Amino acid sequence: QVQLVEAGGGLVQAGGSLRLSCALSGRTISNYNMGWFRQAPGKEREFVTAINRNDSITYYADSVKGRFTISRDNANNMMFLQMISLKPEDTAIYFCAADYSPLSGLVYRESSKYDYWGQGTQVTVSS
Repeated sequence: QVQLVEAGGGLVQAGGSLRLSCALSGRTISNYNMGWFRQAPGKEREFVTAINRNDSITYYADSVKGRFTISRDNANNMMFLQMISLKPEDTAIYFCAADYSPLSGLVYRESSKYDYWGQGTQVTVSS
């Protein structure tokens, strides 16, 4: 049974930084392409970024390109999201997601491609 647990959210002023983490338990993360999504109040869940299982491909939404960096530590079954230059419009619940793909290194922006989801961590950026 795969479980994903996010941590690192909080309240930060505009222009500040946060680092989110996602811990995967129950399986080895190296068999999973991973992603971050977010959902703001009253809005649909949206893709933020993804990284393939061997860390050779990353993919970012235009809205976060240049400000957010996704990374992973397969040895410790972890994934991270470094966020800098945060804006009020980044306020949302951030979810990590795992796509079981032991043979594929492709990453996707569609949430339907992901098999497992965490409970989310709240990020609030004040102006």
